[in-house]
Amino acid sequence: MNELHEPTIAARAGAPLESAQAAVVMVHGRGDSAPGILSLASALEAPGVAYVAPQARHNTWYPYSFMAPMERNEPWLSSALAAVHGAVEEVVAAGVPRERIVLLGFSQGACLASEYLARHAQRFGGLAALSGGLIGPEGTPRDYEGSLGGTPVFLGCSDVDPHIPVERVHETEEVLARLGAQVDKRIYPGFGHSVNQDEVDAVNAMLRGLVDG
Repeated sequence: MNELHEPTIAARAGAPLESAQAAVVMVHGRGDSAPGILSLASALEAPGVAYVAPQARHNTWYPYSFMAPMERNEPWLSSALAAVHGAVEEVVAAGVPRERIVLLGFSQGACLASEYLARHAQRFGGLAALSGGLIGPEGTPRDYEGSLGGTPVFLGCSDVDPHIPVERVHETEEVLARLGAQVDKRIYPGFGHSVNQDEVDAVNAMLRGLVDG
């Protein structure tokens, strides 16, 4: 059990949850941390937003590639999904409804956030998956239940990302759209495994839609 993750918020920034108009659950990538992904909040400009992040034990949510067989990444994957769920439930308990919660992740965190949203398909404030996609090997059944009810989804990735095959980003778009998401997918030719200003602008627009609406 000492290898599994705590299902709670580990770091916070921005507005206090109790008075926030919206919240972003930020999921860090492999080798990063909750405080590390929260540094992205300084580039986001929507007022009244709380930023929270769970923390992976040893800074890794699951040990193998997100394209590996699901069972190979267990029990870490299930524990990681539970950590995201715990953070979401903590935000809801503080008074921010799911319709005003955005899930944001980078790399391994983007994969985890995408998979969490698909497995908990209901109306959220949004998903911003930066360099990531749904988890599992090619041919994984995508028989998720529920409806995303128009949840805005932003998918940003390079076409030559060394960790994320662009085909998986396309598949993620198709699956989430089928579940009822409004998907904005942007593929950046020749870009690296990083976050660019266009992606930051897209997340800012998503957040302003929540706090201004």
